[in-house]
Amino acid sequence: MLNQTSITEFLLLGVTDIQVLQTFLFVVFLAIYFANVTGNGAILMVVISDPRLHSPMYFFLGNLSCLDICYSTVTLPKMLENFLSTHKAISFLGCISQLHFFHFLGSTEAMLLAVMAFDRFVAICKPLHYPLIMNHQLCTQMAITIWTIGFFHALLHSIMTSRLNFCGSNHIHHFFCDVKPLLELACGNTELNQWLLNTVTGTIAMGPFFLTLLSYFYIITHLFFKTRCCSMLHKALSTCASHFMVVILFYAPVLFTYIRPASSSSVDQDRIIAIMYSVVTPVLNPLIYTLRNKEVEGALSRVIRMRF
Repeated sequence: MLNQTSITEFLLLGVTDIQVLQTFLFVVFLAIYFANVTGNGAILMVVISDPRLHSPMYFFLGNLSCLDICYSTVTLPKMLENFLSTHKAISFLGCISQLHFFHFLGSTEAMLLAVMAFDRFVAICKPLHYPLIMNHQLCTQMAITIWTIGFFHALLHSIMTSRLNFCGSNHIHHFFCDVKPLLELACGNTELNQWLLNTVTGTIAMGPFFLTLLSYFYIITHLFFKTRCCSMLHKALSTCASHFMVVILFYAPVLFTYIRPASSSSVDQDRIIAIMYSVVTPVLNPLIYTLRNKEVEGALSRVIRMRF
């Protein structure tokens, strides 16, 4: 899986080339990273430790928190290092590895959100059959399946990208290694890589997105036409609202980045959108779930009381 050229490293140009902003941005993104790890780590801890949260919904929420910690860890530490460094280099192998884990974790999260929507669909529309359908074995199998598909999807991109010829500039106009910026640096024919990005990654993104929308269509239809109790309706909608906010925050920038034509994109626009889905969204997820979920709030309160 080695490239066919003599390039041994790339230079990540980062978020901005304005030197006076580097220290300020370092502090801002360090605070965001700390909040991400703390918030998602707290959710992961209570989901594992509190028996009241040992249900399919919180099993998948724990997976989401784990993904969000890892997702930001792929890009943020290197970004923070480059804010304080004059030589913003990343090795060829490091670049391909970063690309691989970024797409691995990102595509896994896209599919996980669809699985979480399906879980809410079964819980609300088939409540009597919920324990039978969403049993521990099925939940584990679904989690393993989406993590495996995400890994091999990313492996496809990392192998195909590593086989490209890089004979020109090694300056990446981004703060991490991604397929699109690397394709712009490649020499020769990149049509197959572009097709894989548009078709395979597009399917990985759009498929779960439409399944999520379909699940919510059935949920909303069921709630408004079959639920007579206002308190049950409010509780179900409140639970779904948290997940739907996460779906919108994740999918909107991802779809905008990978589905639109390359000719309509700009470097600054791509960087801002990438910050949204790789940095901002993971830190907002625990806030959304804790602020709108009384069970998670209660579990966190119990853990704090036990500690102090």
